[in-house]
Amino acid sequence: MEESEMYLLESLRKLIHHIMNDNALITATLSQLRKREGIDYTKVTVKPVELKNKLHYQFAYYSANKVTHQNVASEEAESLLIDMFENIFRQAVIFTPDADYQVLISKKYKVSILTKSPTKSKPDLAHNRKKTYILEEGKPVPFLVELGIMNEDGKVFARRYDKFKQINRFLEMVEDVLPHLPEDRPLTIVDFGCGKSYLTFALYHYLAIQSRRTLNVVGLDLKADVIEHCSLLAKKLNYDNLQFLVGDIAEYDELEQVDMVVTLHACDTATDAALEKAVRWGASVILSVPCCQHELFQQVNSPVMEPLLSHGILKERFSALATDAIRAKLLDLMGYKTQLLEFIDMEHTPKNILIRAVTGSAGEREKLWQEYVAFRNFLGAKPYLERACQDLLPAEAPDSK
Repeated sequence: MEESEMYLLESLRKLIHHIMNDNALITATLSQLRKREGIDYTKVTVKPVELKNKLHYQFAYYSANKVTHQNVASEEAESLLIDMFENIFRQAVIFTPDADYQVLISKKYKVSILTKSPTKSKPDLAHNRKKTYILEEGKPVPFLVELGIMNEDGKVFARRYDKFKQINRFLEMVEDVLPHLPEDRPLTIVDFGCGKSYLTFALYHYLAIQSRRTLNVVGLDLKADVIEHCSLLAKKLNYDNLQFLVGDIAEYDELEQVDMVVTLHACDTATDAALEKAVRWGASVILSVPCCQHELFQQVNSPVMEPLLSHGILKERFSALATDAIRAKLLDLMGYKTQLLEFIDMEHTPKNILIRAVTGSAGEREKLWQEYVAFRNFLGAKPYLERACQDLLPAEAPDSK
């Protein structure tokens, strides 16, 4: 690092030294890698913990769906943090009892530090004594109170605790993709098949209230009574930029650009219709939990796999997994980097797959296409999403189908 670059970072060094010297750090999240070579994680969170009656800092390194932890003595944590800003990350949010700090570092090491009013209080430092959620226990959250998940004092009802954890898990996934969303303008978000809208309200609260982003959120569902209930609740909560509409995914065309598309439990090819909409809108982020993947079940035909396909329950499960693999590869081909993560269903609590896609290169397009075609042909599949997005995919030789 050149001397001029070190000078530009001096204000950030002073801030970190002040925070660490006063033991004022509540938590910090570092994101947006400066370089990817040699780095196998995409985000780091830092929080104080008490180990053997001494202050340490726990660094959590997030890589795909894996998290590794490193506990660092307090006297070493400051230099490790500074090193990460100098060499690895370009963005951070730092929470202290006195203020929240948003840190942005340009490619040329110009530092911007935005100071906001504090939103967090110091937690109990006992290691692993209590999990810290994005929506904190003991702190009333209006939409959770209205939905009967917590009382007016912020106490989560025992019978609703699983749903409380599920909502927080979803918001953790949203938190991970924040660096991929535009920061220089209001966000537009569409939730297809929003249903009772627990997650729609959670998303709006987290982004508009906690993160103070300007946004417009649309929840879309076919059930008029559900939409009416959600609309009344949004009005009661003064969520002015959250609207609910009755409508079909495939026919919705009220917007020209959308930054984030959420689709949870859209049945069978309705998920593909939502993914097509997201891609054509150029959405920066897609979060999709599919269900009822029947299309491939009717198509898959492979003599080699007959020992598996001859059993209905195995064929059904395989078809669902293969369908999501096809969707992920097609999204990669259309300009996204896609991950398949485990997600807990909001109603029945089986483990589902969440497709999380952000704009970016997933690799050499020609190689991705060859891998996709080989897999599709092996299964004898004719996927809806490929047909719907044919103009966005590489041209295929007639004899390869």
